[in-house]
Amino acid sequence: MLAAVLWTLAGAGVLYALDAANDQVRAFWAFQPPLDALLAWSAWRVHRMATGAIRRFWLVMTVAGVLFTVGDTVQALTALAGHGQKDTAGGPVQGLLFAVGLGAIIVAMLLHPIPGSSRREKVAFWLDSSTVLVGGAVVAYCFAIEPSQQDGGNIAGTLAAGCVILTSCFAAVKLVLSGNAPMHRAAAIPMIVSAGINSIGFFLEPNPDGTLEPYIFVVRLLPSLLIGLGARIQEDVARFDQGSAFGSRRRRPYSLLPYGSIAVAFTTVVLETPAGPQPRLWGAMAGLGVIVVLVVCRQLAAFHENNRLIDQLREHEARLRHQALYDGLTGLANRTHFHEEVTLALRDGEARSTSLLLIDLDGFKAVNDTLGHAAGDVLLAGVGGKLTACVRPGDVVARLGGDEFAVLLRDCDAEGAEHTSERILRELADPIPFEETAVRANASIGIACATRDDDVDSLVRDADLAMYAAKRQGKGTWTRHHRDLAPAAG
Repeated sequence: MLAAVLWTLAGAGVLYALDAANDQVRAFWAFQPPLDALLAWSAWRVHRMATGAIRRFWLVMTVAGVLFTVGDTVQALTALAGHGQKDTAGGPVQGLLFAVGLGAIIVAMLLHPIPGSSRREKVAFWLDSSTVLVGGAVVAYCFAIEPSQQDGGNIAGTLAAGCVILTSCFAAVKLVLSGNAPMHRAAAIPMIVSAGINSIGFFLEPNPDGTLEPYIFVVRLLPSLLIGLGARIQEDVARFDQGSAFGSRRRRPYSLLPYGSIAVAFTTVVLETPAGPQPRLWGAMAGLGVIVVLVVCRQLAAFHENNRLIDQLREHEARLRHQALYDGLTGLANRTHFHEEVTLALRDGEARSTSLLLIDLDGFKAVNDTLGHAAGDVLLAGVGGKLTACVRPGDVVARLGGDEFAVLLRDCDAEGAEHTSERILRELADPIPFEETAVRANASIGIACATRDDDVDSLVRDADLAMYAAKRQGKGTWTRHHRDLAPAAG
């Protein structure tokens, strides 16, 4: 890297020391090939250390580096034999190889995969690209084309060159912001700066006689140094720390580049307005209008994407709430949700109209031990379904854990609770199909009818005592009412 920097500084010194334009052109091209070779060599070494899409990207960089080296070497030899040269325009061989290499790099940057991108995100990406392209075309049309430049081919060529350079700038920035750049940030920075300086060098105007000032030669030489340094830095990072060399980072959910294009186009309109109605002003205004339309489309795509994300968040919130309040196996209310419902019923309703059933399955462990947990799960789910079928829509059925269930009966006195318990016992007597057999479990039911001073804990405790009394006596359901134990009818 130090040698490349010193080489470029030496080239800048030579360019300033020479007076003749022809000699400056010769020196400019003579100092290019070693910098191109640095890009090709370093990119090849990075390619060998990378994998997947990143490996393909650096292979493209290697090919581009080789093309630049060959093209600039041919042009350096041509310049050494040339006379009357004034600017840095390359010959047909150098121009073709440079165009192919640069085009390959731009395509590789634009098509490098973005992780997890949806269709709308891809549409937004290309809308951003189009916005920057139009902004580049506006700038090129207004500042790179001379008023005397009437030839349509020259105008088209200038616009095409401006679009290509601006696209390379955009592709480099977008690649870094995507969160999946095939290079470390330290390597990306000089490459982005290279694209920016390349665009600046394109818009620098020559002298009236067509010659270039020495600083223009230096500006147009710097991109070769910077892109080569970027590849060399990536090589060093990959060699010593492969863990972070190609690591993804958080991608920003927005891009400021379209708004930058609006600012550039608007500034161009302001600068061209004093000259009055003329082609440049109309071109700038047309470009600004196109950019505004593209940005509006980009915002619509973003709104749709935001709505989709909001819907996903709502669905996720609903799932989390359901998981927090309901049992995963039976779909019934869980202990927490059941306690909330009982508390609400005791607070908002008449205490004497609230009853609670506590149901414990008898023989559930035997089903698990003999037929396996799958049979036990089928039994629990079946019991949950039977309990739900035995109560009214406003009542709450819950699985408190294991083989213990509970039912909250609103607006239901002791007599109604006993009738519901009898209905439940009749339903549970029917077996539940499981594979080629059937499973069944008896149940002990405790009933507690709320008094005026009851809270959820005391009501559940009373139902629990009644249930254990029923289990000990083996006589079906027991009702605990006003702190007295009594067997239910039937």
